[in-house]
Amino acid sequence: MNPHPNKTIENRFILSMALTFAILIAEVIGGYWTGSLALLSDAAHVFMDVFALGLSYLALRISARPADDRHTYGFHRLEVVAALINGVTLGAIAIEIFTESWHRWFNPQPVKSVEMLVIAVIGLVVNLVVAFVLGGHAHEHEHEEEHGVQSLPTLDAQRLESLESDIKAEDLNVRSAFLHVVGDAVSSVGVIIAAGVIWLTGWEWVDPLMSVFIGVIIVLSSWRVLKSSLHILVEGVPEHLSVEKIGQSMAGVSGVKDVHDLHVWSICSGHIALSAHVITADEKITANDGVMAELKKRLKKFGIEHVTIQLECEACGQGDNLSVAARAG
Repeated sequence: MNPHPNKTIENRFILSMALTFAILIAEVIGGYWTGSLALLSDAAHVFMDVFALGLSYLALRISARPADDRHTYGFHRLEVVAALINGVTLGAIAIEIFTESWHRWFNPQPVKSVEMLVIAVIGLVVNLVVAFVLGGHAHEHEHEEEHGVQSLPTLDAQRLESLESDIKAEDLNVRSAFLHVVGDAVSSVGVIIAAGVIWLTGWEWVDPLMSVFIGVIIVLSSWRVLKSSLHILVEGVPEHLSVEKIGQSMAGVSGVKDVHDLHVWSICSGHIALSAHVITADEKITANDGVMAELKKRLKKFGIEHVTIQLECEACGQGDNLSVAARAG
């Protein structure tokens, strides 16, 4: 798990944070000026966007630090801890929004709908710009994947696979921040709708109602972040992987009799680790080099690069016996 800092992605995050912070200031001032709870609720959502972008940027910077004697896996797990804090904070903000919406529902306050509409439209435009800045990263990599063989003819297979793995790890981090921004854009659309309805009808109760809608979006975001971060912290199998399929693929290697004590977990969103005991024929260690190389090659196709495999001539009795060899046949 070597660190792979990427200055281009870091610059995207800095630009996105600056633009999103400008939205935050505008919506906080505008929310108090217009008296709109929906605008202030959206500002709270924007604050979490700034927080999420900052955490993602910090994760990129810290994960670039090398491992040391005290942190042999490096500092990748800090990304998960930060995400957990992010999720808890999102939940707390949603509760505050629901509470204030309840009070505003029974005690509606005058709202400057035109000013509210203008600020919300500006916020939506900037959100779309930020989404484009972050989303452009994925399109660049799609182009690289389509033309990678032609544009990188000097790369050998191992370096090319390593590059693809780095791209996938970075995409996970960028995608998380991108989804936060998209969610805030949806909230901005809600504020625009509320401002338009109030402007046309004078129904000021729409303002707290739209705040509840924004609060629900925040709760959903909070649940998604908490679920993912807790799953990693309890060392669950990555959701897109199947231990059974991985075991069957390993058992399909020529010379492998069976696989047991197989464990797969995430160190962070971009790094997956595996440990397993593999039963092979009773041969010299050098005779099993080809088996080990093929096992690592197959595991890399699952996105697993940090591998610890113990070769045995017979089952040691440790862990569950998957009997994958029998199933694979």
